[in-house]
Parts: sequence; structure tokens; C-alpha cells
Amino acid sequence: MPQSPFVGREFEIKRLQGLTKKRSASLVVVRGRRGIGKSRLCAEFGKEMKSFFFTGTHPSPQVTAQLQREEFVRQLARAGIPGITPDDWGNMFWHLSKYTENGRVLIVLDEISWMGSKDSEFLGKLKNCWDMYFSKNSELIIILCGPIFSWIEDNILNNTGFRGRITLDLILEEIPLNICNAFWDLREKHISTYEKFKLLSITGGILLYLEQMNPHLSVEQNIYNLSFTKEGFFVKEFEKLFSDISSRSMATYRDIIHCLVDEPKELTLICQELEKHQGGRYSTHLDKLVKAGFVQRDFSWDLKSKKPSKLSRYRLSDNYLRFYLKYIAPNQEKIDQGESANRLLAHLTKLEDIMGLQLENLVLHNRQILWKLMGIPVEEIVMEGPFFQNATVRQKSSQISYMVQTRFNTLYICEIKFSKNTLGTSVIQDLKEKINRLKIPKRFSIRPVLIHVNGAQDSVLDQEYFYKTIDFSEFLT
Repeated sequence: MPQSPFVGREFEIKRLQGLTKKRSASLVVVRGRRGIGKSRLCAEFGKEMKSFFFTGTHPSPQVTAQLQREEFVRQLARAGIPGITPDDWGNMFWHLSKYTENGRVLIVLDEISWMGSKDSEFLGKLKNCWDMYFSKNSELIIILCGPIFSWIEDNILNNTGFRGRITLDLILEEIPLNICNAFWDLREKHISTYEKFKLLSITGGILLYLEQMNPHLSVEQNIYNLSFTKEGFFVKEFEKLFSDISSRSMATYRDIIHCLVDEPKELTLICQELEKHQGGRYSTHLDKLVKAGFVQRDFSWDLKSKKPSKLSRYRLSDNYLRFYLKYIAPNQEKIDQGESANRLLAHLTKLEDIMGLQLENLVLHNRQILWKLMGIPVEEIVMEGPFFQNATVRQKSSQISYMVQTRFNTLYICEIKFSKNTLGTSVIQDLKEKINRLKIPKRFSIRPVLIHVNGAQDSVLDQEYFYKTIDFSEFLT
């Protein structure tokens, strides 16, 4: 399949282009989960200048520090810098600096954690060569590119040796839904909103995942090819997402995300279900999953003071991970044995079981679009997010899919509801019950909002209960 045209990332491109206006060299970090488009962004930015791209070798027990150096030398030779001995990073970086000492030049060290994690001298040599050679070219830009999983943060951003040297730390998030729609429109203009939603409920806004989809096949055939065949892309993807961490830690991460697969949970409940002590190692692992973008920690807040509360819940915010754990992992043995398509496709009838949670993730990843659809100026928002309160003597428990509180004490209370069929009036009763359970201060205004995929019956619209009724298709335009 040919590479898709570059779409979106206007903000990130502008941030990088702003570096060309500086009068000094720039050392940049670009981070994000696998498949988010880090390399594509760097390649697009480098189109208008002399560029050198290098990448580390995927880690394995056989890949040593020496093999990483040898691969770097081979890439130097292919870039027109031959004859370098792979004995010392300082020497290799010095030779590279001689070829990049004049004019506007971009150097990208992609998968830098793979490149340098097995060599204790790598970062020190890079820092020294930056200070002594690279930074002397005021038009040079070096991008250190890698996964958001802690290596870059621990070893570069929090390293005293690099303190004050990083010009820009750019974290890539999922592509907005309207950009995902443009991605489809470049290929096929006759896919229904519901079919797009079904695909997005698995891929989220991850560019690499969207690129795997064949728009000329049905969504079911796409999912079968990618998820229920031995070499299916999504079958192998889970291991690759966590490939740069130890197998022991990977088991812990898997336990945590599996604990969150059906609903958001507080830390105490997570530790209780995993039979672990609260805090310590598990809190650290949860924090890393949050930084990696796989899990989101949602804080509730006090409506009266407009301040965050201590009450928080962890939510599995990555759509692919939930799909993998619910449908691929339980069938791994059958997939490996090449079980027939008809039997495995039967599991897709249960895909609707997770659609509500997947829809919530898509909406929460695209809050700025939602604010525009609700007509709320950004400057009026004081608090926003999933809202929840625990049961006490004076109040009942309640959970709201998403809520916005403005400085004028208006609450936009959103019901994010998936149904295979059009929604009936029960959706109104459900939201009324949730609102009645909330402890809302006096003189607050409430504006209910319904977000849906497959429409609402006329009986719902005729009651005029909802301030706004938003179809998922509106996020895509």
C-alpha cells in the first residue's frame, strides 16, 4: 500500500518551523507512542532543507551496543559520510558535525532509546559533541525522536547534562477526528459515518493504524485481515508497543490495562483487584502509562470552589489496547492455529460491547472540537472532563461521561451514548437520574447535551430536553 499523503500536524509543523527563525542551533525532542507519526512529521519538516536521518536498531538480546554503532556507521555511509570506524560515539558524532557545520541542516536521531540505551557513554558523548561542535552552526537543528515511555524523559529531559539545552519538547497526540476524515476522503468518499466510527473505535487517531485499513474492503473484512490472521498487523502490535521495556515490567503493564478494560477505576480499587499494595511500584507504572498516552487519569472537581478534588480515576484511553485485550488476546491460540474465518468473525458480533467506551475515548480526545460544537468559547471554561462523585451520607454516587463548567456557573452535562439503533427516550431518563444525583450548588444553570452515533428518535428530539444533540459525523467535518 502506498504511503498516505501527509495530513494534519499543522500546529506541530509551525512549532518546528519557528525554530528556523532563531539565531542559534536547536536541540529538539519529539515524543509519542508508536505509530503516532513522529518520523513522518520529521520527514515533512525536513523536506525544505538538507537533512540526515538515522535510526536505532530494534532491541533484542542479540543487538549489542557495538551492533548499534555499526548500524549507525552504515547509515552514515549511505548518507555520504563513508570511512568511519564504529568504535566511539564521540568520533562518529564529530565526523557528522563536519558535514553539517554550515547552512540550514536537520539531523534526526530516530528511535534514540534503541540507539543509545545499551551504551553508557552514548548520552555523554552526544552532549559533549553538541556543546563543542554541533551548536556552533547557528542554523543546525537536531531532533531526538523516540517513544514517550520514560527513557527520553529519564535520560535526556531530566538529565542535568542536557539541562538548558533542549529548545523544544514536542509530544504528539492522536490525530483529531476531522483530520482522520480527511485521510479517508483522500481515498474513498462513500464510507458511512457508522463504518468510520467502527474503524476508529479500534484505531483511534493513530496514523499508522489508519494506514493499515483498505477502504475498498468492508470494515469486517479489514478487521479480520488485521486482527484474526497469523500475520495480522494488530495481532503483533501489542508486543511492539512495549518492546523497549523488560518482560517483567510488560507483565505488570498488561495486568494494569487489563484491570481497566471494562471501566475506569480508582487507584485503591486497581490495587485491590490486582492484590497489590497501594502506591510504590504500581503507582509508578500507572504514571508511565499515563505519560505514554495509554491511560488517562481523570480528576473530578468541586463545583463550588472550581478546584480539582483528590478524587481521580484511571481510564484506559487507548482504543487499540481495549480491542486487543477483549478480542485478539483471548483468541490468540485459535489465530495461531489458523482457525477458519467464519468462526473468528463471529467474535465481531460482540464488538458492540465496547463501543460505548470507545466512543467516549474518541470524544474525550477531541474536546476542542466538542467545545466548538457546543458553542463554548475556550476562555469561558474553568473546569472540564469526566465528572464523578462517590456516595457519602449526604450524596449518592454519580458519573457523568463529560462535563464543562464555565465561569458563569453553567454546566454542560454530556451524555455520550452508543447504540446500534436510534436512541429512544430512555436516554433522557438516564441522564435525568444522573443529574438528580449530583450535588449542584444554587444558581447554577444546567444544559444537557447528547452525543450519539446512529441518531435519536423523533420522540427524543420532540421533548427538547437536550440543549444540543450532536451526531458523531459532526466531529468528522
